[in-house]
Amino acid sequence: MNGVNGAPVRLKDAAEIAEACSGDALVLWGAQAMAPGVRAWALGEAVAVACPDLNRRDRLTVYGEPGPVSTLVRQALQETGPSYRVTGERALVEEVAARDARLRVVGTFEWMDTPAGAPGPALTPPLPNPLPGRAGWLRTAEEGEVGDLLARAAPTSWAVPGVPGVRRWAGVRDDDGNLVAVAADAWSCPAVGFVAGVATAPALRGRGYGERVCRFALGELAAAHERVALMVDTANHAAVSLYERLGLRGRPLAAAGLDGT
Repeated sequence: MNGVNGAPVRLKDAAEIAEACSGDALVLWGAQAMAPGVRAWALGEAVAVACPDLNRRDRLTVYGEPGPVSTLVRQALQETGPSYRVTGERALVEEVAARDARLRVVGTFEWMDTPAGAPGPALTPPLPNPLPGRAGWLRTAEEGEVGDLLARAAPTSWAVPGVPGVRRWAGVRDDDGNLVAVAADAWSCPAVGFVAGVATAPALRGRGYGERVCRFALGELAAAHERVALMVDTANHAAVSLYERLGLRGRPLAAAGLDGT
C-alpha cells in the first residue's frame, strides 16, 4: 500500500487512508470517508487526499515528510488540476511550497480538535450558566435569521445557510427572542465532526453566548463522531482560548496554491 520502487499508490477506501495516516484527524476530515470525487495516494508514510468542494475549496490534504509529500503533490495536481489547494501542517506546506516554484503559500490558520480517545465537551461538566436562554439546533425556517446574524457578525464566514456541506445550525436567543449566537455542523464525516460559522452578535460579545453555542455544538458532535474539530484564524486569540477551555488542542496549518490560486 505504501508504494513500490518510489511510485505513489492509490488508496481505495477510508480504512486504507486511516491506516496510512495513523488516524490523523485532519487527513480523515480531508478524506470525507471517500465521498464521491475523493482521491487519495500514499508513498511510504506520506499521504495526500484530494477532496472537491470541502469547506468551499478544492483541497489536497497532506501528511508526512516533505520529500515524499512533494512527490505526491506533483502526482495529485497532475490528476486533479490547478484548483486544488495543498493543506496541511504549516511547516510541511511551507517546505513543500519551497520545493515547487509553482506553489505559493496563500493562507495560515489553526486546526483545533479533541485528542484521540479524550472525552468531548458533551462529557465534561458544564460551566455555570447564569444567562437566560439555552443553545439548541435551529429549524430550517430560522436560517434566514442565521444569515442576517452572520452578515453583521461574521461576513467572511465560510459556512452560511444553503452552502453544500453545511448541515444544520445551532443557536442561542436572548430574553427578547433575538438570535444572538450561532455555530454550524458543516463538512462533518463519520470520523470527524466539524464546527464552522461560529458568530456572536457584536454588541453582545463577552457575555457567554458564544461559549454556550460552541459547547452545545461541540458536545453534540462529540457524541456522534470519533473526534470533533474546527478551524480558526491564528490571530483570533479570544476564540482560540475559548476552544482550548472546551477541550480542543491546536496545531498551525497553511494552504498553498498553484501560482497563488
